[in-house]
Amino acid sequence: MKNNANSTGYTKIRRSGQLSAIRVKPSAGNPRRGWLTAGPLTIPVALGRGGILANKREGDGGTPRGSFRPRQLWWRGDRHSRPRTFLPARIITSADAWCEDPGDRHYNQWIRRGSEQGGDRLKRADHLYDFIIEIDHNTRPRIAGRGSAVFLHLTRDNFGPTAGCVSMTKSAMLRLLRRLGPRTRIIIG
Repeated sequence: MKNNANSTGYTKIRRSGQLSAIRVKPSAGNPRRGWLTAGPLTIPVALGRGGILANKREGDGGTPRGSFRPRQLWWRGDRHSRPRTFLPARIITSADAWCEDPGDRHYNQWIRRGSEQGGDRLKRADHLYDFIIEIDHNTRPRIAGRGSAVFLHLTRDNFGPTAGCVSMTKSAMLRLLRRLGPRTRIIIG
């Protein structure tokens, strides 16, 4: 099978079962909400409080416009069993964090932190980060201030806006993970 969208806009599925691409579009009239289409599956998602932005900056609340690849799945092994996915997977520990400081040489990378140190903690009391799909936004090259910690993760109960990520329900996440692989393109915008 080809690895592109057909004339109906749906993405063809690779023979291995992996999706070649998924698409995230904003909802009409509400830039903080959107729709994710993955083959025949279309699910509601929450977007960043700044909507989808072509010129993403650290702290602007925007979800970056562009084409990205998933890098790996992070999940809470203490709350859930490992989900089925083609992605590499890693259990979240209490020391796992993400560097959001543009002045730090580890900006927009995974870091290990002690309890007194900063960074966006991946192990949270709420359930938003129970499943995190890390994407390759601002990774090659990493540019200070162009945005960090942009993930696909679980949504709040009210589908409230994110700080720039794409969020969805747990059931939608698990369905998506079954078809997501490292070569899947994530097209936002």
